[in-house]
Amino acid sequence: MLEPQRIMSKVGAIFIPVCDIEKAKNWYCLILGLEPNFDIIAGHLCCIPMDNNGLNLVLDSKIYTKDSYFRTPMFHFNTDNIQESFNFMKDQGVEMISDIEHGHWFNFKDPDGNMLMICKC
Repeated sequence: MLEPQRIMSKVGAIFIPVCDIEKAKNWYCLILGLEPNFDIIAGHLCCIPMDNNGLNLVLDSKIYTKDSYFRTPMFHFNTDNIQESFNFMKDQGVEMISDIEHGHWFNFKDPDGNMLMICKC
């Protein structure tokens, strides 16, 4: 009989350091096509539920420093149309770091300089 699993092979949240929690909430909701009606918790946290088994994107202004941003993507957002996603991000004035690579993915930065990725699933 197997022992109970102490650490589950499931991610519950991804924390993103942001400078201005309200601005970040609005920006992330815009790019994800969500209404920005999520609460700000304790003045520095905003949990945005993602559509995969309870995973939350947690924007946190308390952990932000000028050096705490992601210099490389720590995860990617999925898309089923990479070209439409690329065009949408460009139309929003998002800082693009790469073109669409290998017809499959591209990198960009959020307003706080965190490098993120969108990848065709």
